Formats: sequence, C-alpha cells, structure tokens
Amino acid sequence: MNMPMANTWITQLNDPNQWQAWFDMVPQAQAPANPIADILKDAGASIKPELVEQLRNEYVKRLGALWQDFMEGKIPELGDRRFADPAWRESPMSAYNASVYLLNGQFLSALAEAVETTPHQKQKIRFAVLQLVDAMSPANFLATNPEAQKNLIESKGESLAKGLSNMLADMQKGRISQSDESAFEVGRNVATTPGSVVFQNELFQLIQYAPATPNVHQRPLLMVPPCINKFYILDLQPENSVVRYLVEQGNTVFLMSWRNPDASMHQVTWDDYIETGVIKAVEVTREISGQDKLNMFGFCVGGTIVSTALAVMKARGDNPAASLTLLTSMLDFSDTGVLDVFIDETQVRLREQTLGNGGLLPGRDLASTFSALRPNDLVWNYVQSNYLKGKQPPAFDLLYWNADSTGLPGPMFCWYLRNTYLENSLKVPGKLTVAGEALDLSSIDAPTFIFASREDHIVPWQSAYASTAILNPKKPNANRFILGASGHIAGVINPASKKKRSYWSNDAQRPAKAKALPADDWLEGSTEHAGSWWPEWAGFLAEHGGADVKAPAKPGSKKHKVLEAAPGSYVRVRAE
Repeated sequence: MNMPMANTWITQLNDPNQWQAWFDMVPQAQAPANPIADILKDAGASIKPELVEQLRNEYVKRLGALWQDFMEGKIPELGDRRFADPAWRESPMSAYNASVYLLNGQFLSALAEAVETTPHQKQKIRFAVLQLVDAMSPANFLATNPEAQKNLIESKGESLAKGLSNMLADMQKGRISQSDESAFEVGRNVATTPGSVVFQNELFQLIQYAPATPNVHQRPLLMVPPCINKFYILDLQPENSVVRYLVEQGNTVFLMSWRNPDASMHQVTWDDYIETGVIKAVEVTREISGQDKLNMFGFCVGGTIVSTALAVMKARGDNPAASLTLLTSMLDFSDTGVLDVFIDETQVRLREQTLGNGGLLPGRDLASTFSALRPNDLVWNYVQSNYLKGKQPPAFDLLYWNADSTGLPGPMFCWYLRNTYLENSLKVPGKLTVAGEALDLSSIDAPTFIFASREDHIVPWQSAYASTAILNPKKPNANRFILGASGHIAGVINPASKKKRSYWSNDAQRPAKAKALPADDWLEGSTEHAGSWWPEWAGFLAEHGGADVKAPAKPGSKKHKVLEAAPGSYVRVRAE
C-alpha cells in the first residue's frame, strides 16, 4: 500500500465529521441496544416464562453441540449465502463464528415471535431484531470475514486500499454505491425511448412518445408513475422498457415526469398533485389527442394518485377513463407490510410538526427507509463487497435508478402518510375531501387491470388485490387481477421477450354485486402461466383502446408545442 496515501486516509478516517457522514449514509437499525427487552417494556408486552425457558434450553443444547463439533474439528454446515465462499469452511474458527451467529439470530427471531402483543408492536419487534441481527453478521467486519482477509493477503493490501477509497467516496456522496454509476446517463442509455416534452408546469413535464407503428389505438394511454422515485424505471434500456413495449404494441403513450422538489415547492399539497398534476395532464392529453376517453395508468403511489384524481373528476361529472391500470398500488391500506413499522400516531405527528406546514422530505430519507427493509441485500452486501473486499459495484441499470432518489413536499407527504397509511381513510366513501370534492373511489366507472407481485415487500399482493372490492362494486367482472412472480420492481419489469418468471390469473365470473373473493381463495383457484404478464396487459389496453387509426405525424398541437426532447429536463434534476 502507498504509505503517504494510507496516512491521508487514516487522517480522514480520524475526522469525526467523516464518521458522522458514514453513520448518516448507512440506514440505522432504529432499534435500542436490547431490542426485545426495551420494546416489551414500552409496549407493555410479555413472553410466557415457560416459553423463554424452553427457548433457552434449546439454545444451550444447540450451542453445546456446536462447541463439541468445533473441539472435534468438525466443520458445521452453513446454509446461508453470506457464508457460501469456501474461505468460511477453510477456517474452523470462522465457520464456528458464523454458526454461532446464525444460532443467535434464530434465537432472537424465535423470541420476537414468542412475544404476546398487538400485531403492530410485534411487527416493530421483528423489524428491530432483523436490523440488529443483520448488522452483527461476522461477514460485515474485516476482523471476522475470512474472504476479506484472504483478499487482503493475496492483493498485498490493495483490496483494503481500494475499500477505503470506495468508502470515502461514498461518504462524499452520502450513500452506499450499489452500481457503477458512471456506466449510465439519463437520456443516453436509460430513458431513451424517442419522444417529446409537450407541456410542463411547476409539478410535472408531460412526455408524448413517438409512435413505433403505422397505426395506433385511437385512445391514448396516460401514465402516472410514482413521485417517490423517477419515471424511468418504466423506461430503462430498450430491452426492458415498459414504455417502449407499449409503443410497439400500437399505443400512443403520454407520461408524466414529476419534478424533483426544491425549496420553491415546500408548501405543495396532495391536492396540488391531483389538481395541478393528474387532472391537468388529463386535460392536455385530451386536447392533443382529440380524445375524450383515455386509458389511465398508475404505478405504486402513482396508482393511488391517479385513482384519487379520477374520483375527484367523477364528483365533478367528468369520467375520462376508458380503462384504468394499477400496478403494485394500494387503495386499501389495512395491511401495509413491513412499512407498518414506520407508521404510528407518534411518528406521523412528528412528521406533521416538522414538515406539515412547509418543508421538504429529503430523498435520502426515503432511500434509507427502503434500504432498511432489506438490509442484507441493499446495505451490508455492498459494505462487504465495496469496502471490505475493495470491489467496484457492477453496472446495473435498475440499481442506478434506485440510487437516483427524489424528495417530496412536506405537506403532501404528511397528508398521504396520515390519510392512507395511518388512518386508511382513502377507501371510505365521503370521508376525505380532495380538491374541494368528497372522495368516493367506488364511483370510478372504468374497467380496471390490477397487477400485484407475489413477493412484494412494499405493497403486499393481498393489499393490491383488495382494490377489487373497492373499484366497480356493481360490476365486479370489470376488474381483472393478475398476480406476477418476484418483487415490487422485478415483478413489474418482466419483458415479454425474455420469457422469464410466471404469473397467475383467475377468470372465474362472479354474479353482479357479489363481494370479491378472499385473496387466498382467488389464489387457490388461479392458473399459473409461464412467462411475462405484459401480453395480457397489452390485450386489455387494445380492448379498450378504440379503433385503429393512423399514427400522429408529429407530437403536440398548436396550443401545446414541443418544448424539448424526451426524457426532458425534470428527470435529470438530482435530489437536494
């Protein structure tokens, strides 16, 4: 190792400000030192003494067996991918440390499951234990990671030098690098589907994509992506772009590119996202296309926003949707999955006090929250690879997008947090007033395609399925539900050309006014299909797209002229 450079690193690492940057960058466990004992005390929960004694006896028995094997030179089986490298088995002490760690993790998890308390408190205890257990893995520390030690020796210290360099660079960025970010650039090799920005205001730019077929469906598709991250998850590279696929299927696609908020947006509300956002986009799309009816689309929170906007418009006597597509979206927030640990009256009220009357929720806060949901995959995996082993993360478009975070206006975020996640008021007809109108999601009159991902940890598939009981209550067969394999993002970004994964459908017809099947009953009666669900969706859009007409010769209109080429300037703005 170059000694002057090493001395510079040591000086920097001794700077408290550098370490504060590190702690700010890595999502914290949000758990006390003794998570179970302290949370039990706060929640007034308990564990039956006889169950604690049973777990203790089992723990002591298994620990004794591990020690006996260690003394006899037996190498334990390590059925965890963090310890899959042969280096862990080549060192008896490392194998023993890993085995004891796994045993401790299992014991803490069993204790968490044994707690007698409310479901919400139990979820918080599970989460606290998960953060603690994952953070304490011996794979996360140079002194107990034989892979990292082997790399250090074989590289003659170069892996440590590179690891320190990687860590210092990430401290400057304020986040852990998950991808080679130099490999991508918005508009160059991601978000490249040809199109034009035909409208913009203080909240969004509207992109109209160029047709890829001589004829197109008469009714355009207006896409409302989530505002908690950037739209180009739907337009990564040509081979996995949802937008490009839709255009190639004969759709005229309009897409909202939300502005990354700055200080000028510190008082923007949920009502603004509805009125100045989606409703304005509907108006412009109608004017440019000459069509009164549009196919509408929402992804994640974009689905919640577009559904709210359609209900507001229906209350005003307007029904613009020929169809509605909701991808991994929630309208019923009864079960919010692991995100439930962040939602209670105390936490929401704190956000309201700090942001409710103005301010910005930083993009880094949102990114850290989502990383904490899967700490092994999204945090510690990169600590081990980037810092302990000195490796550069590979180029991966999805993870590049994941790091390109966005903030949210404080008032908008606080309204969303309280009225959906905390109080679950959105689904109750007439309970909320949005943009001056009493909200009733059941009034939306449009055939609806609802997609969920089976392993989604952000929007549990059963919660997405619950929308079938809210929308079209008098015409239940107007709702089509599709369940895809994989998670929140990978389940959606599943190109038809790759023929990967699978999806489930259930076409059983229900009598009019019948209640939706329970989610488990729907799954039990479903049929699994190999490959992507995209062709099913393309068929739905074609069914509600009207007649085929000649593709428009140019984008925009006399009133709405082209402002710039897609993907536009809003998407290039980095979070403050």
